[in-house]
Amino acid sequence: MLQPRPVGPVPEETARIAHAAFPKGHPYLHLADELGTLFTDEDFAPLFPRHGQPALAPWRLALVTILQFAEGLSDRQAVAALRSRIDWKYVTRLELSHPGFDDSVLSEFRSRLIAGAAETLLLDKLLAWCRDHKLLKARGRQRTDSTHVLAAVRALNRSELVAETMRHTLDALAVVAPAWLRAHTQPTWPERYIRRGLGERLPASKEARIDWATALGMDGYTLLGAVYAADAPAWLRQVPAVDGLRQLWLQNFYREGERTYWRTDEQGIPSAAAFISSPHDGDAQYGKKGTTQWVGYKVHLTETCEEDTPLLITNVETTPGPVADGDMTPTIHRALARTQLLPQTHLVDTGYLDAALLVSSACDFGVDL
Repeated sequence: MLQPRPVGPVPEETARIAHAAFPKGHPYLHLADELGTLFTDEDFAPLFPRHGQPALAPWRLALVTILQFAEGLSDRQAVAALRSRIDWKYVTRLELSHPGFDDSVLSEFRSRLIAGAAETLLLDKLLAWCRDHKLLKARGRQRTDSTHVLAAVRALNRSELVAETMRHTLDALAVVAPAWLRAHTQPTWPERYIRRGLGERLPASKEARIDWATALGMDGYTLLGAVYAADAPAWLRQVPAVDGLRQLWLQNFYREGERTYWRTDEQGIPSAAAFISSPHDGDAQYGKKGTTQWVGYKVHLTETCEEDTPLLITNVETTPGPVADGDMTPTIHRALARTQLLPQTHLVDTGYLDAALLVSSACDFGVDL
């Protein structure tokens, strides 16, 4: 529950000690003085329930999140900095004796932003401030480029992928349905799936590796058969790991009668845009840009590039790795139009444009690519 309160001034003792500690000034102190009350509790009110335990001031959590990103800190490190550093206390307007809060609060705050479709709230507020202070102007020059974002998963070949998927599913079922799994586990499974299916354990030859993967495929279909049996608890089919196993098995195996076969290109392996690359993150996919290959996502960053104003990021879009840059050009323009920050000239590399995009950008948005 959020109880909005006005943002008070920097506590007198905090301000006195901060200015004494930094007589020549400090970037964070200057930032806090310039921004003033950039965020308020009312900005975040729609993200909180009307009843329940009182929440920490979200305007303060927003500032901690920004400082955390600026310094590349983990949640635990950010809370430690807030607890111990004068400059952080000054920015967040806390007494020097304030003990901080539990680090889990930061992840909960980010989750609220995502659940409330408010991912861009902090950036939008900051851009509005920059526009009001003549640091940002619409219909100027901006540029966009993309870079890869690695998923927090290990890159696996297909043989490793199916082994790890089976192991992950068994682990998940061991937690949510231990008695059921014990009754349906095959004698070979504990030894086969007790460890992660990493490359050093795989057969050396291609033919032996296919035979090994096919055996795993049979294990997976045996498990899925038990899960989807009429006498099995229906809720087992809703376990995310089980559904991930089902999808990965469709992508990597096919059946003819009772026989299981390993898919090859001729048997319809899905494209990178549809292929699941990890049982731990179903949205992480294989991407390639130039000579860079990765499993994860792609982030598209747009920034101003005027000679007389600071370089400011105006839009961020995150996509699965295989999404082509050109597919994002209209999306980026719509986002910039929403914040009234469309450029007149938009500098991009060839991945973001073709003849159709040149025409549609000019006609729909008045933007010269």
